[in-house]
Amino acid sequence: MAGRTQSKRAPARPRSERLEARISSEQKALFQRAAELQGRTLTDFVIASVHESAVKTIAELGAIRLTTADSRAFAEALLHPREPVPELRAAAERYRKMVG
Repeated sequence: MAGRTQSKRAPARPRSERLEARISSEQKALFQRAAELQGRTLTDFVIASVHESAVKTIAELGAIRLTTADSRAFAEALLHPREPVPELRAAAERYRKMVG
């Protein structure tokens, strides 16, 4: 089973949901060839590919996106930070003593 990458595979879970898609015969042939090259079934290949793409998309696009108001509030907080509360000052002092 050359070419199989276990680390990228989605963890095995009971499959109770169904996903259907209409594709062209050219697409099916392409997907089938890729699956064969990885030593997978077409279903396993499609599920692993979609899973990998979904994880990547969420990681890339799930980054913090701020509204204009949020962006202004964030910039304001950076430019004019509040004074630290006494507990934070005490923690910083303990850290300085511990680290030197």
